[in-house]
Amino acid sequence: MKVLERLTALRDLMRANGLSAYIVPGTDPHASEYMAPHWMEMSWITGFLGETGTAVVTLDRALLWTDSRYYLQAEAELQGSTVELMRESDVDCPSIADWLKKEIINRQSIGVNPEMYSVNGYKKLKDDLEDGGLELKSVDLIRPIWTENRPDIPLTQLYEYEDKYAGESVPDKLRRVREALAEKRCDAAVVAELDEIGWLLNIRGRDVDYTPCVIAYVVLEAERCTLFIDARKVNAENAAKLQAKGITLRGYEEVFPYLKNLQAKGVLFDGNRVNEALYEAINPAIARKVNASPGPLQIMMSVKNEVELNGEREAMKVDAVALTRFFIWLEKEAFKTPQTEITLADKLHEFRAMGKNFTDESFCTIAGWKGNGAIVHYHAEPENCAKIEGNGVLLLDSGGQYLDGTTDITRTVWIGDEKAIPAAVKQDFTLVLKGHIALAKARFPKGTRGNQLDVLAHQFMWQEGITYGHGTGHGVGHFMGCHEGPANIRTDNNTNPIREGNVFSDEPGIYRTNEYGIRTENLVIAVPAKVSERTTGETYYEFETITLCFYDTRLMDFDMLTTDEIAWINDYHARVAAETLPRLNKEEQAYLADKCKPIQMNK
Repeated sequence: MKVLERLTALRDLMRANGLSAYIVPGTDPHASEYMAPHWMEMSWITGFLGETGTAVVTLDRALLWTDSRYYLQAEAELQGSTVELMRESDVDCPSIADWLKKEIINRQSIGVNPEMYSVNGYKKLKDDLEDGGLELKSVDLIRPIWTENRPDIPLTQLYEYEDKYAGESVPDKLRRVREALAEKRCDAAVVAELDEIGWLLNIRGRDVDYTPCVIAYVVLEAERCTLFIDARKVNAENAAKLQAKGITLRGYEEVFPYLKNLQAKGVLFDGNRVNEALYEAINPAIARKVNASPGPLQIMMSVKNEVELNGEREAMKVDAVALTRFFIWLEKEAFKTPQTEITLADKLHEFRAMGKNFTDESFCTIAGWKGNGAIVHYHAEPENCAKIEGNGVLLLDSGGQYLDGTTDITRTVWIGDEKAIPAAVKQDFTLVLKGHIALAKARFPKGTRGNQLDVLAHQFMWQEGITYGHGTGHGVGHFMGCHEGPANIRTDNNTNPIREGNVFSDEPGIYRTNEYGIRTENLVIAVPAKVSERTTGETYYEFETITLCFYDTRLMDFDMLTTDEIAWINDYHARVAAETLPRLNKEEQAYLADKCKPIQMNK
């Protein structure tokens, strides 16, 4: 079926169900950052292959909402489809609900697949539409028409994540979660987020790109824990291990009838991470249904234990070796043959894959040459990626998944004649670095939120009338999702505090459209801070930087750096050398020692 045929088939079903419009979001039932192709319904109905978008189909029009990163791609891919592009990053673009309230006559019905909306997202949409006299209905109209060539739900094998890496057994985790449920007067919980399931049951898989998850649901009760998963994904050995830990196995789709018959005094769920279809399936006789966002599982998962933290530190050392070898190759070997952004990313993957316990990248490497580096979420494609030639700035944002932990690092380097580095580039690089260092050096009381620290990274840029639109820091999982909540560091008012054991990125940036992008990123751990004897008794935290890779000192304007900032860089480089040199051969050691040599302070 072509897009026009798909739209016709959908409209036929809409009429049969009494719907005036149908919304198809670019999401899946598990609120995943990376979706399995089986759930790419928005792409199927529109022909648009971008990662972010929502389709709205009425009886006579079809529209796609997406942001500015995908305007050019959408314009090309929507040609001939009758699907109109709605540029949601533009200030005058209406929201989907506002557009529907204007275009659809009062008291008509709008349909959505409730599996594709979180409970909270569904409620907000429902309330917004009801303000305009429109009704929201739960109905899946894509499954009946997408019957040909629809990819299956992945069937990769589940595997055990050993306690020696996890640092805590499954029975201990189940006990802790049940205690948290009891505190909320609940004796059952519904879990749909794949990273939470992987953490709780110490299981991993390869169902999702870049994140070692397995597609499943979990219902945790006072006396049992049920994993809903396709039986073909669990071999006899792993099934026996799970059952020995008190976990019952049922089919993936059986979660819905199971919830309809669930007997519990109270059910807890995270309304941002559990889909509406699961919520609607819960036994209506259960009066107490607690929507906790974030739920206790997400909070527990974000607080890494000492085994996990030591694993992260070890993964960083392995990553440091790969990065050092890559940069040696980049300077000495790369340009003996023509290179592109993609060949650089491939070579970095090759070096990472040599490392102990490496399993995959933690996200698709962003290698942005010159102007492409100014596109924050740039993704190079073979047919249009840039050739690396001449002088310029390379932004390289990458990461690895190791059994020990998850890495994420951005370095900005100069390629070409060092004497050709513009003063403006040095100024921007140094402004970013100053903010990066200021956040890394932060000391703050328990209960501090990320938005209270964000100004530390922005301050020097703001003084120059410069800013960036992305977050300064996101949480990072342990051999799990590279982006993890509930806390973060950004200007938005996230009420979740920074907790001891949280791992964050520290990544301010400056982006000059069509010229270059500069971002500097390390990962940091929130650890107890040493405070003076005059403290009034509060608990204080600070950040331990765990990423180990040199900064390109050629891009620094030393006159803009204070004595304390130069001392911090020198101390950091000394630690990079101390941790990494023993893992390198003599030639590699000489290279890294030169990159980490102290900056001479003339102040």
